[in-house]
Amino acid sequence: MPAQMKRSFKYRFYPTEAQAAELSRTFGCVRKVYNMALAARTEAWTLRQERVNYNATSAMLTAWKKTEELAFLNDVSSVPLQQALRHLQTAFTHFFAKRAKYPRFKSRKKSRKSAEYTTSAFRFRDGKLTLAKMDQPLDIVWSRPLPEGAQPSTATVSQDGAGRWFVSLLVEDPSIQPLSANGRAVGVDAGLDHLLTLSTGEKITNPRHERKDRARLARAQRELSRKAKGDGANRARARRKVARIHARIADRRRDALHKITTRLVRENQTIVIEDLTVRNLLKNGRLARAISDAAWAEFRSMLEYKAQWYGREVIAVDRWFPSSKLCSHCGTLTESMPLNVRTWTCDRCGTTHDRDVNAARNLLAAGLAVSACGAGVRPQRSTLGGQPATKQETHGATRGNPLFQ
Repeated sequence: MPAQMKRSFKYRFYPTEAQAAELSRTFGCVRKVYNMALAARTEAWTLRQERVNYNATSAMLTAWKKTEELAFLNDVSSVPLQQALRHLQTAFTHFFAKRAKYPRFKSRKKSRKSAEYTTSAFRFRDGKLTLAKMDQPLDIVWSRPLPEGAQPSTATVSQDGAGRWFVSLLVEDPSIQPLSANGRAVGVDAGLDHLLTLSTGEKITNPRHERKDRARLARAQRELSRKAKGDGANRARARRKVARIHARIADRRRDALHKITTRLVRENQTIVIEDLTVRNLLKNGRLARAISDAAWAEFRSMLEYKAQWYGREVIAVDRWFPSSKLCSHCGTLTESMPLNVRTWTCDRCGTTHDRDVNAARNLLAAGLAVSACGAGVRPQRSTLGGQPATKQETHGATRGNPLFQ
Protein backbone atom coordinates (compact mmCIF):
# COMPACT_ATOMS: atom_id res chain seq x y z
CA MET A 1 0.00 0.00 0.00
CA PRO A 2 1.47 3.37 -0.96
CA ALA A 3 2.41 5.86 1.72
CA GLN A 4 -0.22 8.27 0.46
CA MET A 5 -3.52 7.49 -1.21
CA LYS A 6 -5.26 9.69 -3.73
CA ARG A 7 -8.63 11.01 -2.68
CA SER A 8 -11.26 13.10 -4.39
CA PHE A 9 -12.75 16.15 -2.66
CA LYS A 10 -15.99 17.41 -4.17
CA TYR A 11 -17.23 20.98 -3.76
CA ARG A 12 -20.10 23.01 -5.07
CA PHE A 13 -19.38 26.25 -6.89
CA TYR A 14 -21.34 29.08 -8.45
CA PRO A 15 -20.06 30.13 -11.90
CA THR A 16 -20.52 33.51 -13.49
CA GLU A 17 -22.57 33.70 -16.68
CA ALA A 18 -19.38 33.70 -18.76
CA GLN A 19 -17.96 30.72 -16.88
CA ALA A 20 -21.21 28.78 -17.19
CA ALA A 21 -21.29 29.44 -20.93
CA GLU A 22 -17.66 28.34 -21.31
CA LEU A 23 -18.23 25.17 -19.34
CA SER A 24 -21.41 24.36 -21.27
CA ARG A 25 -19.47 24.69 -24.53
CA THR A 26 -16.76 22.45 -23.12
CA PHE A 27 -19.31 19.80 -22.08
CA GLY A 28 -20.76 19.82 -25.58
CA CYS A 29 -17.35 19.50 -27.23
CA VAL A 30 -16.32 16.68 -24.88
CA ARG A 31 -19.49 14.80 -25.74
CA LYS A 32 -18.98 15.43 -29.47
CA VAL A 33 -15.37 14.21 -29.46
CA TYR A 34 -16.21 11.14 -27.40
CA ASN A 35 -19.06 10.14 -29.72
CA MET A 36 -17.02 10.74 -32.88
CA ALA A 37 -14.10 8.70 -31.55
CA LEU A 38 -16.45 5.89 -30.50
CA ALA A 39 -18.06 5.88 -33.95
CA ALA A 40 -14.64 5.80 -35.63
CA ARG A 41 -13.44 2.90 -33.49
CA THR A 42 -16.66 0.97 -34.01
CA GLU A 43 -16.57 1.50 -37.79
CA ALA A 44 -12.90 0.49 -38.01
CA TRP A 45 -13.57 -2.78 -36.25
CA THR A 46 -16.86 -3.55 -38.00
CA LEU A 47 -15.64 -2.87 -41.54
CA ARG A 48 -11.91 -3.64 -41.40
CA GLN A 49 -11.42 -5.69 -38.19
CA GLU A 50 -9.00 -2.96 -37.12
CA ARG A 51 -8.47 -1.86 -33.54
CA VAL A 52 -8.00 1.88 -33.06
CA ASN A 53 -6.17 2.97 -29.90
CA TYR A 54 -5.89 6.27 -28.05
CA ASN A 55 -2.97 7.54 -30.14
CA ALA A 56 -4.95 7.08 -33.35
CA THR A 57 -8.01 8.92 -31.98
CA SER A 58 -5.74 11.71 -30.72
CA ALA A 59 -4.43 12.15 -34.28
CA MET A 60 -8.03 12.14 -35.50
CA LEU A 61 -8.85 14.95 -33.06
CA THR A 62 -6.03 17.05 -34.49
CA ALA A 63 -7.41 16.51 -38.00
CA TRP A 64 -10.98 17.28 -36.92
CA LYS A 65 -9.93 20.63 -35.49
CA LYS A 66 -8.53 21.65 -38.88
CA THR A 67 -11.83 21.14 -40.69
CA GLU A 68 -14.28 23.97 -41.14
CA GLU A 69 -17.18 21.93 -39.80
CA LEU A 70 -15.44 21.15 -36.48
CA ALA A 71 -13.38 24.32 -36.06
CA PHE A 72 -15.43 25.17 -32.96
CA LEU A 73 -13.43 22.51 -31.07
CA ASN A 74 -10.55 25.02 -31.00
CA ASP A 75 -12.66 27.40 -28.89
CA VAL A 76 -12.38 25.26 -25.75
CA SER A 77 -9.40 23.85 -23.87
CA SER A 78 -7.86 20.85 -25.60
CA VAL A 79 -7.16 19.03 -22.32
CA PRO A 80 -10.78 17.95 -21.56
CA LEU A 81 -11.05 16.70 -25.15
CA GLN A 82 -7.91 14.59 -24.77
CA GLN A 83 -9.17 13.31 -21.43
CA ALA A 84 -12.43 12.23 -23.10
CA LEU A 85 -10.38 10.10 -25.52
CA ARG A 86 -8.47 8.58 -22.59
CA HIS A 87 -11.75 7.75 -20.87
CA LEU A 88 -12.95 6.06 -24.03
CA GLN A 89 -9.73 4.03 -24.13
CA THR A 90 -10.35 2.97 -20.53
CA ALA A 91 -13.92 1.97 -21.40
CA PHE A 92 -12.66 -0.25 -24.21
CA THR A 93 -10.02 -1.76 -21.92
CA HIS A 94 -12.73 -2.74 -19.45
CA PHE A 95 -14.87 -4.10 -22.29
CA PHE A 96 -12.12 -6.31 -23.71
CA ALA A 97 -11.34 -7.53 -20.17
CA LYS A 98 -15.04 -8.45 -19.84
CA ARG A 99 -15.50 -6.11 -16.90
CA ALA A 100 -18.04 -3.88 -18.64
CA LYS A 101 -20.37 -3.68 -21.61
CA TYR A 102 -19.50 -2.08 -24.93
CA PRO A 103 -19.11 1.71 -24.62
CA ARG A 104 -22.25 3.68 -25.40
CA PHE A 105 -22.72 7.04 -27.09
CA LYS A 106 -23.29 10.04 -24.84
CA SER A 107 -26.70 11.68 -25.00
CA ARG A 108 -27.13 15.45 -24.79
CA LYS A 109 -30.05 15.16 -22.36
CA LYS A 110 -29.34 11.99 -20.41
CA SER A 111 -25.56 11.72 -20.10
CA ARG A 112 -23.62 13.26 -17.26
CA LYS A 113 -22.22 16.68 -18.07
CA SER A 114 -18.58 16.75 -17.05
CA ALA A 115 -15.10 17.76 -18.17
CA GLU A 116 -11.77 16.73 -16.68
CA TYR A 117 -8.82 19.13 -16.49
CA THR A 118 -5.25 18.08 -15.72
CA THR A 119 -2.57 20.31 -14.16
CA SER A 120 -1.67 21.87 -17.51
CA ALA A 121 -5.20 23.23 -17.85
CA PHE A 122 -5.83 24.86 -14.47
CA ARG A 123 -4.08 26.98 -11.87
CA PHE A 124 -4.49 26.38 -8.14
CA ARG A 125 -2.95 29.08 -5.97
CA ASP A 126 -3.84 30.43 -2.55
CA GLY A 127 -6.98 28.31 -2.41
CA LYS A 128 -8.29 29.62 -5.74
CA LEU A 129 -8.92 27.44 -8.79
CA THR A 130 -8.79 28.98 -12.26
CA LEU A 131 -9.55 26.83 -15.30
CA ALA A 132 -8.14 27.22 -18.79
CA LYS A 133 -9.92 29.77 -21.01
CA MET A 134 -11.15 31.63 -17.91
CA ASP A 135 -9.97 34.92 -16.44
CA GLN A 136 -11.48 34.55 -12.98
CA PRO A 137 -11.25 31.74 -10.41
CA LEU A 138 -14.30 29.63 -9.64
CA ASP A 139 -16.47 30.73 -6.72
CA ILE A 140 -16.11 27.50 -4.73
CA VAL A 141 -17.84 26.80 -1.43
CA TRP A 142 -15.03 25.18 0.58
CA SER A 143 -17.26 23.00 2.77
CA ARG A 144 -14.19 21.16 4.08
CA PRO A 145 -10.50 21.93 3.77
CA LEU A 146 -8.13 20.14 1.47
CA PRO A 147 -5.20 18.33 3.11
CA GLU A 148 -2.50 20.81 4.10
CA GLY A 149 -0.21 21.59 1.18
CA ALA A 150 -2.24 19.46 -1.23
CA GLN A 151 -1.96 20.23 -4.94
CA PRO A 152 -4.74 18.78 -7.13
CA SER A 153 -3.60 16.54 -9.97
CA THR A 154 -6.96 16.71 -11.77
CA ALA A 155 -10.05 18.91 -11.51
CA THR A 156 -13.34 17.51 -12.81
CA VAL A 157 -16.16 19.98 -13.33
CA SER A 158 -19.72 18.67 -13.60
CA GLN A 159 -23.32 19.80 -13.61
CA ASP A 160 -26.13 17.57 -12.35
CA GLY A 161 -29.71 17.35 -13.54
CA ALA A 162 -30.83 19.86 -10.92
CA GLY A 163 -28.52 22.49 -12.45
CA ARG A 164 -25.99 22.42 -9.60
CA TRP A 165 -22.30 22.86 -10.42
CA PHE A 166 -19.57 20.79 -8.76
CA VAL A 167 -15.81 20.52 -8.98
CA SER A 168 -13.95 17.42 -7.82
CA LEU A 169 -10.27 17.78 -6.92
CA LEU A 170 -8.03 14.71 -6.85
CA VAL A 171 -5.22 15.07 -4.30
CA GLU A 172 -2.90 12.92 -2.22
CA ASP A 173 -4.31 12.61 1.29
CA PRO A 174 -1.68 11.77 3.93
CA SER A 175 -4.41 11.19 6.52
CA ILE A 176 -5.41 7.92 4.84
CA GLN A 177 -3.28 5.36 6.65
CA PRO A 178 -3.95 1.75 7.68
CA LEU A 179 -5.66 1.49 11.04
CA SER A 180 -4.20 -0.70 13.76
CA ALA A 181 -5.55 -4.27 13.62
CA ASN A 182 -8.17 -5.00 16.28
CA GLY A 183 -9.13 -8.58 15.40
CA ARG A 184 -12.85 -7.80 15.32
CA ALA A 185 -15.09 -9.37 12.70
CA VAL A 186 -18.74 -8.73 11.88
CA GLY A 187 -21.28 -10.26 9.54
CA VAL A 188 -23.65 -7.89 7.76
CA ASP A 189 -27.01 -8.95 6.32
CA ALA A 190 -28.66 -6.42 3.99
CA GLY A 191 -32.41 -6.12 4.06
CA LEU A 192 -35.39 -3.89 3.46
CA ASP A 193 -37.20 -3.81 6.81
CA HIS A 194 -33.86 -2.96 8.42
CA LEU A 195 -31.18 -1.63 6.12
CA LEU A 196 -28.46 -3.73 7.78
CA THR A 197 -28.45 -6.37 10.50
CA LEU A 198 -25.15 -7.13 12.22
CA SER A 199 -24.03 -10.44 13.67
CA THR A 200 -23.79 -8.65 17.02
CA GLY A 201 -27.58 -8.35 17.02
CA GLU A 202 -27.64 -4.65 16.16
CA LYS A 203 -30.15 -3.58 13.53
CA ILE A 204 -29.68 -0.39 11.51
CA THR A 205 -32.99 1.17 10.52
CA ASN A 206 -33.73 1.67 6.85
CA PRO A 207 -34.25 5.46 6.50
CA ARG A 208 -36.31 5.03 3.28
CA HIS A 209 -35.33 8.42 1.90
CA GLU A 210 -37.32 7.94 -1.31
CA ARG A 211 -40.52 7.15 0.57
CA LYS A 212 -40.27 10.35 2.62
CA ASP A 213 -40.26 12.48 -0.55
CA ARG A 214 -42.51 10.25 -2.64
CA ALA A 215 -45.54 12.55 -2.49
CA ARG A 216 -43.47 15.60 -3.53
CA LEU A 217 -41.81 13.60 -6.27
CA ALA A 218 -45.10 12.26 -7.63
CA ARG A 219 -46.59 15.76 -7.66
CA ALA A 220 -43.60 17.18 -9.53
CA GLN A 221 -43.66 14.31 -12.03
CA ARG A 222 -47.35 14.90 -12.71
CA GLU A 223 -46.63 18.57 -13.38
CA LEU A 224 -43.83 17.58 -15.76
CA SER A 225 -46.08 15.14 -17.63
CA ARG A 226 -48.55 17.96 -18.35
CA LYS A 227 -45.94 20.11 -20.08
CA ALA A 228 -45.69 19.90 -23.85
CA LYS A 229 -42.70 17.90 -25.02
CA GLY A 230 -39.88 19.88 -26.53
CA ASP A 231 -37.33 22.40 -25.38
CA GLY A 232 -39.75 24.91 -23.89
CA ALA A 233 -38.84 26.87 -20.77
CA ASN A 234 -41.85 25.58 -18.81
CA ARG A 235 -40.91 21.96 -19.39
CA ALA A 236 -37.27 22.69 -18.53
CA ARG A 237 -38.32 24.25 -15.21
CA ALA A 238 -40.57 21.28 -14.42
CA ARG A 239 -37.74 18.87 -15.29
CA ARG A 240 -35.34 20.71 -12.99
CA LYS A 241 -37.88 20.55 -10.17
CA VAL A 242 -38.07 16.76 -10.49
CA ALA A 243 -34.28 16.58 -10.68
CA ARG A 244 -33.90 18.65 -7.49
CA ILE A 245 -36.10 16.22 -5.57
CA HIS A 246 -34.12 13.27 -6.89
CA ALA A 247 -30.88 15.06 -5.95
CA ARG A 248 -32.17 15.70 -2.41
CA ILE A 249 -33.00 12.00 -1.99
CA ALA A 250 -29.63 10.88 -3.38
CA ASP A 251 -27.69 13.33 -1.19
CA ARG A 252 -29.37 12.15 2.00
CA ARG A 253 -28.94 8.50 1.07
CA ARG A 254 -25.26 8.96 0.25
CA ASP A 255 -24.63 10.84 3.50
CA ALA A 256 -26.22 8.06 5.56
CA LEU A 257 -24.25 5.35 3.76
CA HIS A 258 -20.97 7.22 4.28
CA LYS A 259 -21.57 7.40 8.02
CA ILE A 260 -22.50 3.71 8.27
CA THR A 261 -19.62 2.39 6.17
CA THR A 262 -17.04 4.59 7.90
CA ARG A 263 -18.18 3.32 11.28
CA LEU A 264 -18.09 -0.35 10.20
CA VAL A 265 -14.60 -0.02 8.73
CA ARG A 266 -13.20 1.77 11.76
CA GLU A 267 -14.68 -0.67 14.29
CA ASN A 268 -13.96 -3.99 12.54
CA GLN A 269 -10.93 -5.68 11.00
CA THR A 270 -13.02 -8.09 8.88
CA ILE A 271 -16.46 -7.39 7.43
CA VAL A 272 -18.45 -10.19 5.82
CA ILE A 273 -21.28 -9.36 3.42
CA GLU A 274 -23.42 -11.25 0.93
CA ASP A 275 -22.46 -11.15 -2.75
CA LEU A 276 -25.78 -9.83 -4.06
CA THR A 277 -26.55 -9.29 -7.75
CA VAL A 278 -28.53 -6.09 -7.35
CA ARG A 279 -29.04 -5.78 -11.11
CA ASN A 280 -31.00 -9.04 -11.13
CA LEU A 281 -32.94 -8.13 -8.01
CA LEU A 282 -34.13 -4.92 -9.64
CA LYS A 283 -35.98 -6.98 -12.25
CA ASN A 284 -38.58 -7.75 -9.58
CA GLY A 285 -41.21 -5.09 -10.26
CA ARG A 286 -42.66 -5.19 -6.75
CA LEU A 287 -39.32 -4.74 -5.03
CA ALA A 288 -37.33 -2.59 -7.44
CA ARG A 289 -38.24 0.72 -5.78
CA ALA A 290 -37.42 -0.50 -2.27
CA ILE A 291 -34.16 -2.13 -3.38
CA SER A 292 -33.07 0.98 -5.26
CA ASP A 293 -33.77 3.11 -2.21
CA ALA A 294 -31.74 0.75 -0.01
CA ALA A 295 -28.74 1.22 -2.36
CA TRP A 296 -27.04 -2.07 -1.54
CA ALA A 297 -24.60 -1.73 -4.44
CA GLU A 298 -23.50 1.74 -3.32
CA PHE A 299 -23.10 0.46 0.24
CA ARG A 300 -20.78 -2.31 -0.94
CA SER A 301 -18.77 0.04 -3.14
CA MET A 302 -18.18 2.46 -0.25
CA LEU A 303 -17.32 -0.37 2.11
CA GLU A 304 -14.74 -1.88 -0.24
CA TYR A 305 -12.81 1.28 -1.08
CA LYS A 306 -12.75 2.44 2.53
CA ALA A 307 -11.52 -0.99 3.61
CA GLN A 308 -8.73 -0.69 1.06
CA TRP A 309 -7.85 2.75 2.43
CA TYR A 310 -7.59 1.65 6.04
CA GLY A 311 -6.18 -1.86 5.69
CA ARG A 312 -9.40 -3.73 6.49
CA GLU A 313 -10.80 -6.85 4.80
CA VAL A 314 -14.19 -7.25 3.13
CA ILE A 315 -15.31 -10.80 2.34
CA ALA A 316 -18.29 -11.45 0.06
CA VAL A 317 -19.99 -14.81 0.67
CA ASP A 318 -21.62 -16.46 -2.32
CA ARG A 319 -25.21 -15.33 -2.78
CA TRP A 320 -26.47 -18.94 -2.94
CA PHE A 321 -25.39 -19.59 0.63
CA PRO A 322 -28.63 -20.29 2.62
CA SER A 323 -27.84 -17.87 5.41
CA SER A 324 -31.45 -17.35 6.51
CA LYS A 325 -32.43 -21.05 6.58
CA LEU A 326 -29.33 -22.38 8.33
CA CYS A 327 -29.32 -22.67 12.12
CA SER A 328 -26.31 -20.75 13.34
CA HIS A 329 -26.23 -22.86 16.54
CA CYS A 330 -26.27 -26.45 15.24
CA GLY A 331 -26.02 -26.05 11.44
CA THR A 332 -29.38 -27.64 10.59
CA LEU A 333 -30.80 -26.49 7.25
CA THR A 334 -34.53 -25.74 7.12
CA GLU A 335 -36.16 -26.74 3.84
CA SER A 336 -38.31 -23.63 3.41
CA MET A 337 -38.80 -20.31 5.13
CA PRO A 338 -41.42 -17.87 3.78
CA LEU A 339 -40.67 -14.18 3.85
CA ASN A 340 -43.24 -13.46 6.57
CA VAL A 341 -41.35 -15.70 9.03
CA ARG A 342 -39.15 -13.27 10.95
CA THR A 343 -38.40 -15.53 13.94
CA TRP A 344 -38.15 -19.30 13.91
CA THR A 345 -37.14 -22.20 16.14
CA CYS A 346 -34.73 -24.90 15.03
CA ASP A 347 -36.42 -28.33 15.04
CA ARG A 348 -33.16 -30.03 16.04
CA CYS A 349 -31.65 -27.95 18.83
CA GLY A 350 -34.65 -25.84 19.82
CA THR A 351 -32.82 -22.52 19.45
CA THR A 352 -35.07 -19.57 18.59
CA HIS A 353 -33.60 -17.26 15.96
CA ASP A 354 -34.27 -13.78 14.70
CA ARG A 355 -34.19 -14.36 10.94
CA ASP A 356 -31.87 -11.45 10.07
CA VAL A 357 -29.51 -11.82 13.03
CA ASN A 358 -29.19 -15.53 12.30
CA ALA A 359 -28.37 -14.76 8.65
CA ALA A 360 -25.70 -12.25 9.68
CA ARG A 361 -24.10 -14.79 12.05
CA ASN A 362 -24.07 -17.46 9.35
CA LEU A 363 -22.48 -15.01 6.91
CA LEU A 364 -19.80 -14.20 9.47
CA ALA A 365 -18.99 -17.88 10.06
CA ALA A 366 -18.90 -18.62 6.32
CA GLY A 367 -16.76 -15.57 5.61
CA LEU A 368 -14.22 -16.47 8.29
CA ALA A 369 -14.07 -19.99 6.83
CA VAL A 370 -13.39 -18.50 3.41
CA SER A 371 -10.64 -16.32 4.85
CA ALA A 372 -9.06 -19.25 6.68
CA CYS A 373 -9.04 -21.83 3.88
CA GLY A 374 -9.16 -19.60 0.78
CA ALA A 375 -12.10 -21.51 -0.66
CA GLY A 376 -15.39 -20.07 -1.85
CA VAL A 377 -18.75 -20.83 -0.25
CA ARG A 378 -20.80 -22.12 -3.17
CA PRO A 379 -23.71 -24.38 -2.22
CA GLN A 380 -25.79 -25.91 -4.99
CA ARG A 381 -27.93 -23.36 -6.79
CA SER A 382 -31.67 -23.66 -6.35
CA THR A 383 -34.72 -22.15 -7.99
CA LEU A 384 -37.89 -20.73 -6.51
CA GLY A 385 -41.00 -20.79 -8.62
CA GLY A 386 -38.98 -21.61 -11.72
CA GLN A 387 -36.87 -18.45 -11.35
CA PRO A 388 -33.19 -18.33 -10.35
CA ALA A 389 -32.73 -17.68 -6.66
CA THR A 390 -31.20 -14.31 -5.82
CA LYS A 391 -31.64 -12.99 -2.28
CA GLN A 392 -33.83 -15.17 -0.10
CA GLU A 393 -35.49 -12.21 1.63
CA THR A 394 -36.84 -10.89 -1.68
CA HIS A 395 -38.91 -13.99 -2.45
CA GLY A 396 -42.32 -14.84 -1.11
CA ALA A 397 -45.54 -12.94 -0.65
CA THR A 398 -45.05 -9.22 -1.18
CA ARG A 399 -48.50 -8.05 -2.19
CA GLY A 400 -50.00 -5.89 0.53
CA ASN A 401 -46.90 -6.05 2.66
CA PRO A 402 -46.07 -2.48 3.86
CA LEU A 403 -42.41 -3.42 3.84
CA PHE A 404 -42.30 -3.06 0.04
CA GLN A 405 -44.78 -0.23 -0.52
